[in-house]
Amino acid sequence: MVLWEMPDRENAYAHLESWYQWVASSDIGSSMKRLANTIKAHSTRLLNYFPDHLTSGLMERINSLIQAAKAKARGYRNPRYLKTIIYLIAGTLDFGLPT
Repeated sequence: MVLWEMPDRENAYAHLESWYQWVASSDIGSSMKRLANTIKAHSTRLLNYFPDHLTSGLMERINSLIQAAKAKARGYRNPRYLKTIIYLIAGTLDFGLPT
């Protein structure tokens, strides 16, 4: 079973710790050990995925759309135009136009 399929935070922590110990005790290479140390250092934040199985993917997508809108609205004098561009890009508006 992979980490993100674990039923709860405790099992995920045990799985992650087991993987870390395996990497630390093996001769797998310094790059992998450095990665394992980084993952262990951030394990608290990684385990925040549990118990709700939520990620920041949706917020990242919205932010990406807003950044694209800002790039398109560059040069407009009125901030209202930025809001309009955001609605046009992210709003999936249906104008009822013939296709």
